[in-house]
Amino acid sequence: MSVSQPTGGAGAPDPSAAAGDAGGAAEVLERPLPEGIRRRVIALVADAFGGLTVSELPASLRQYARFTPSRRAKFAGNAMATAVESDTAFRQRISARLREMGSELAEALDAGTAPAAADPEDVAAMAFVLRPPGWVKLVTAAGEEAQRAGAERAGEEAQRELRRLREELAEARAQARGEVERLRAELDAARRESEAQQRKLRSAQSDVRRGEAALRKAREELEALRSEASAELAAALGETRRVKARLAEAESALESSRRAVREGRSVEDMRLRLLLDTVLDAAQGLRRELALPPASVHPADLVDAVEPGRMSPKDIAARALSETDPALLDQLLALPQAHLVVDGYNVTKTGYPTMPLDKQRLRLLGGLAMLAAQSGAEVTCVFDGAELAAPVLLAPPRGVRVLFSKPGVTADELIRQLVRAEPPGRPVVVVSTDREVADGVAKAGARPVASALLLKRLART
Repeated sequence: MSVSQPTGGAGAPDPSAAAGDAGGAAEVLERPLPEGIRRRVIALVADAFGGLTVSELPASLRQYARFTPSRRAKFAGNAMATAVESDTAFRQRISARLREMGSELAEALDAGTAPAAADPEDVAAMAFVLRPPGWVKLVTAAGEEAQRAGAERAGEEAQRELRRLREELAEARAQARGEVERLRAELDAARRESEAQQRKLRSAQSDVRRGEAALRKAREELEALRSEASAELAAALGETRRVKARLAEAESALESSRRAVREGRSVEDMRLRLLLDTVLDAAQGLRRELALPPASVHPADLVDAVEPGRMSPKDIAARALSETDPALLDQLLALPQAHLVVDGYNVTKTGYPTMPLDKQRLRLLGGLAMLAAQSGAEVTCVFDGAELAAPVLLAPPRGVRVLFSKPGVTADELIRQLVRAEPPGRPVVVVSTDREVADGVAKAGARPVASALLLKRLART
């Protein structure tokens, strides 16, 4: 976009500026502006920028018209430097604005002289904008002067840095000498300490060697004592085994003799006594049931007739009672010298299987105790010992014998042993739902009944 040239007013180019531009048009810088002079040019343009209208500004700078000089220099520095370099009209307006501001440096440069006390970079920046005759020499001379001053400042800075580094080096050397002296002292102390420790180490090694010799001697003596003790222990163990073997033989012989005596006398006496009691009770019961007169001989005894037989557990079934009627169990237990054998877990797992085993046992034994007290019959409850995780601490209730099968023996086998141990003719009632158990005890002369029958009878107590 081209910028129209105003014909008069504050924005009109100054005739002196035009004359300067005409005189210096042929002057051209051979190299770019030094960075310091370029920053001064941007600062001058930023200060004079505010005196121009928006229409007097190049299109690239109009957006910065309302900025402060410092913000223009910060955000539009490159654009202003380019405009001053390439846009003659814009530079002339800036030059006119700088002259209007009454700058002494601008007046001196227009007069052809530069103040002796002025900063060379300020002179070069103002000459670059105003373009008076000889401005290239001024800019070049100012750049050289600035470079010389920068070189001098750099040299002085380098000298100061060199002096500082020399001082630091001297200080570091002094510290290093002090550190070396300290380390030497510490090294001497460490050497003395090391020599003392080495003497102690040699003494300790000598003590260790003496201790090792004493330890080897003690170990040899200990090995000798161990050998003697092992020999004596082996002899003692052999003698102990021989004594234990003889003792076991003696105990086995004694137990065999005791078992023979018990089996020869006690078992036979018990079987004979139970059989005798059974016969007597059966005879008394038969006499009461037949209501026989006390006379020993009566005319009716001479009548030819069939005498009633003795009531047995098998005869109870002929009384028209159901196998599930609890009264059947009462009739069986009412027989003389009746013995009730109960398969414990078979009953409990039929009646209350969800309860723990210990609770099942206690509930069944409580009911059997009441049944024994009511019937007067002998009651034996058998549990399977394989169900036990640990020995059972149990106080059997009054009137109830509680047995657990031994390891390797089932409760069914123990029940069959109990039935076979009874004398022939004694009423034995076995409670179990197990078909194998019921068939086995029936062959041995016992009367099997179902577990549900006992549960119903216990529910009535």
